[in-house]
Amino acid sequence: MTMPIVHIVDDDASLRAALTALLDSVGLKSQAYGTTEEFLISREADSGGCLLLDVRLPGTNGLAFQERLVDLGVRLPVILMTGHGDIPMSVRAMKAGAIDFLPKPFRDQDLLDAIDVALDRDRRRREEDAAGAGLRAKHEKLTTREKQVMFLVTAGKMNKQVAGELSLSEVTVKIHRRSAMQKMGARTLADLVRMAEMLALHRSADQLSGNTSG
Repeated sequence: MTMPIVHIVDDDASLRAALTALLDSVGLKSQAYGTTEEFLISREADSGGCLLLDVRLPGTNGLAFQERLVDLGVRLPVILMTGHGDIPMSVRAMKAGAIDFLPKPFRDQDLLDAIDVALDRDRRRREEDAAGAGLRAKHEKLTTREKQVMFLVTAGKMNKQVAGELSLSEVTVKIHRRSAMQKMGARTLADLVRMAEMLALHRSADQLSGNTSG
């Protein structure tokens, strides 16, 4: 696994150097930028890690930039720093999803603790994304009938009810259900239900539309 990167965005060169030295001393990889633009054009911006972001930057506002990150496709956890922090700014930052809000000057340990939380959250998100991608790939390999049966049984319907809705025999439903479970790697119905939740299959009834062959 690639080592996570702590991205530092602050226009104060001396602070960037100090933070880089601190992170290096505890074995953390970092990359520093003087502006948000430098961060965005960096190829490493898409790597695992977190973003240590100053609130007051030339030409932009760290809080506003934090709120733009999702639209920009950057999902790194954010830790905000400011020398002019107040309660409204802190509340706004946390509502926008910030891991922490550190008023300058802050203790090294407070920063390291916040980074530890941020890196752990990013690691878990990436693991969940990878697991979800694997499930979606498996689900795409199901036949239309298998998808329909999986959709209905994970919605809590009995085989008899599924058979009635799809105009099939119960035996045929059981065959499709067993095949779907095997292809998805589900050992039990509970496993299949959890997979359906991860895939968000029940947010709409679209899974029941389309060609019914298969």
